[in-house]
Amino acid sequence: MSEPKPEEIAPHLPMDQLQGFEYCIDSNPSWGEAIALGFQHYILALGTAVMIPTLLVPMMGGSDGDKVRVVQTLLFVGGINTLLQTLFGTRLPTVIGGSYAFIVPIMSIIRDSSLTHIVDPHQRFLQSMRAIQGALIISSSVQIILGYSQLWGICSRFFSPLGMVPVIALVGFGLFDRGFPVVGKCVEIGVPMLILFIAFSQYLKHFQAKQLPILERFALLISITVIWAYAHLLTASGAYRHRSVTTQIHCRTDKANLISSAPWIKIPYPLQWGAPTFDAGHAFGMMAAVFVSLIESSAAYKAASRLASATPPPAHVLSRGIGWQGIGILLDGLFGTLTGSTVSVENVGLLGVTRVGSRRVVQISAGFMIFFSILGKFGALFASIPFTIFAAVYCVLFGLVAAVGLSFLQFTNMNSMRNLFITGVSLFLGLSVPQYFYEYTATAQHGPAHTKAGWFNDFINTIFFSPPTVALIVAVFLDNTLDYKDTAVDRGMPWWVRFRTFKGDSRNEEFYTLPFNLNRFFPPS
Repeated sequence: MSEPKPEEIAPHLPMDQLQGFEYCIDSNPSWGEAIALGFQHYILALGTAVMIPTLLVPMMGGSDGDKVRVVQTLLFVGGINTLLQTLFGTRLPTVIGGSYAFIVPIMSIIRDSSLTHIVDPHQRFLQSMRAIQGALIISSSVQIILGYSQLWGICSRFFSPLGMVPVIALVGFGLFDRGFPVVGKCVEIGVPMLILFIAFSQYLKHFQAKQLPILERFALLISITVIWAYAHLLTASGAYRHRSVTTQIHCRTDKANLISSAPWIKIPYPLQWGAPTFDAGHAFGMMAAVFVSLIESSAAYKAASRLASATPPPAHVLSRGIGWQGIGILLDGLFGTLTGSTVSVENVGLLGVTRVGSRRVVQISAGFMIFFSILGKFGALFASIPFTIFAAVYCVLFGLVAAVGLSFLQFTNMNSMRNLFITGVSLFLGLSVPQYFYEYTATAQHGPAHTKAGWFNDFINTIFFSPPTVALIVAVFLDNTLDYKDTAVDRGMPWWVRFRTFKGDSRNEEFYTLPFNLNRFFPPS
């Protein structure tokens, strides 16, 4: 047997842009296809938009009507933030939605003794909402300052492909608890959804109708429609009539109480819950969540750039996007969305499954978010999809985003023990430390940081609850302190340095230039 040729052993060279996409960031499908793809992104964004208010509003004393208004507001502001980000921010095809990173400081506010003593549930809900709004408004200044001052861009100079691998990977892997553990709560719906979505998007992707790979493009819409109808059939036939309350919540299609509680038409507006209240302790705790959101979004932007077949966003563009995201969190506080904003990781993953990274598609999805948040009954109909169905899709989409993070290893030397050490330790601690904080909190009903200073507790617990944040702290520290002088090539810096500045690569102008010739007034650095 002859010896293998070198090109047969390692035929895959590193590539700046991911190949195989039908439409990249600045190319667009036909209007009909773009509208259908935009609606698909909107449906996917509903999972988080419904889940966060469903978790928090009852704890605040809110009714089903209050929950519906919060869902509408979250979608409305999410649509505005998505348009702002795709037009004036990073310009990447990213949906901006609610963030789980804010749960820890929000729970702390809800449990504040000054609010729990309010007897009337509706008044307690309103006062809690106003306190959360005030904390969001103040804490949004963190991203606004770091973004528009270009400080975050300067900090990003310490990042390398090696350091970004665990951060981007854990943006996906770190959400594992929202995948199969939720699917397992209603396996008769979740498992068929998972199988059907994989079958349509991967095994049957070559099936075409009028030269359009319809099953690959619209695998999410088709599989959700089929399984939603199947779940409704099970609900109507009484299959869950004698099952536990938990099973009914996760399986039935009529347990969300959204359609009956939703108004026909309602336009969210600033200060709709009343004047925000401000507390320094609440604001400090919320600042940690804003910092976590900044890190998770930065990693998601880099993943989105790969899945849109674009180059990595330069430091100037990344900072610009973070600045606009800070404006988005300010809008969250003014409108009262109950949580802050971040990049929707599941929608980033959908770019890869559909192989459509078009900016226009995501802008159309923002239009759907705004439109259906105003038409309450119609929006509530789609929002009543059981969360188990979304969890099944997350198993694929979060995994895909994590794999994009791992793909940055192609620019590094993975035969280096130094690189293996940094990658392994940062990935492991990024998963292990938040898991410790989660298990401790579940047992003790408070985080490991439990001092008399509530703001300090919220700050520490929020930071270390986030896998990407822990991974960034560990990876960037090790990468910039451990034998860093003579390892630039091993770390992938010769490839990375071209994308630090806007003019470092000629393609940056094509992907990231502002619309309406605004670069005349805001020249990139």
